[in-house]
Amino acid sequence: MIELVEVRKIYHQGLPDETVAVGGVTLTIAANSVTVLRGPSGSGKTSLLSLIGGMARPTSGRVWVAGREITSLPERFLTAVRRNTFGFVFQHSNLVRGITTLENVMLPAYPLGGSRASLEARAEGLLEQLGLSHRARARAEWLSGGEAQRAAVARALINEPQVIVADEPTAHLDSKASRELMGILAGLRTRGKTIVIASHDPVVYEGAAVDRVIGIRDGRLDGDGR
Repeated sequence: MIELVEVRKIYHQGLPDETVAVGGVTLTIAANSVTVLRGPSGSGKTSLLSLIGGMARPTSGRVWVAGREITSLPERFLTAVRRNTFGFVFQHSNLVRGITTLENVMLPAYPLGGSRASLEARAEGLLEQLGLSHRARARAEWLSGGEAQRAAVARALINEPQVIVADEPTAHLDSKASRELMGILAGLRTRGKTIVIASHDPVVYEGAAVDRVIGIRDGRLDGDGR
């Protein structure tokens, strides 16, 4: 599904503060699986996740998604790949304050066109699946941390992506909300989704539904197993 070949990411290359965030990683992530990139802060797991999701370009190396090499795509084509293939969940829910939960979920789908009625129905269906239908008309700032992250998952799913990319999604949740969120993410696998999570939270990498845990340290792979 996703393949990285000798991928490197260097920030401030050639300058005194040059930093090698990802150093020559070769990795294959299977479709319809839950994979966790595990490592301490500063290990490079977020940079690696950004490369996997097409949010950043590697300094060198190649990234393939569903048999298509995306590394050298012009930005407008790479944007289309991100929009149609990936759904993103971050440490903070990044919901837009002042508008409703439903409107937040709908936002990524507006560039794709289509009728508002069908889009609203799809968003309402996702919120119902995630147990948030009763909060659909609540403003984003009224949601609890767990509710906001579930809304962020609904937003990530609105364009029906193949891959969900999550960066420290439980970082600001308590243990109960973290387990609930992991249950939701793991459940997406049964719907044919591929889940890739960067985290140093034991609730995440020790989860029963996780297929693979990949250790990351100093920008390189550091162990690969359950």
